[in-house]
Amino acid sequence: MVERETVVGHEKLHARPAALLVQRAKGFASEVKLEKDGNTVNAKSPMGVMRLGAGRGDAVRIIAEGPDEEAAADALAAFVAGDGS
Repeated sequence: MVERETVVGHEKLHARPAALLVQRAKGFASEVKLEKDGNTVNAKSPMGVMRLGAGRGDAVRIIAEGPDEEAAADALAAFVAGDGS
């Protein structure tokens, strides 16, 4: 299991940013989750990502477990931070 902490660089992870995040997460074989304020959601679920309600400046933890966990955690952390848009 690999964890990465990052700060949300997007105005809010809703609609388009959430869909892009989910699309990226689905490209990895690993199970990927997002955690904010003790709430954890499946990063491959659009509704889960939007329900998290993460916005600019919020601290988010990416948790990946599986064969490509390092790559998944790094790529999603970069995207959430706004570096991989």
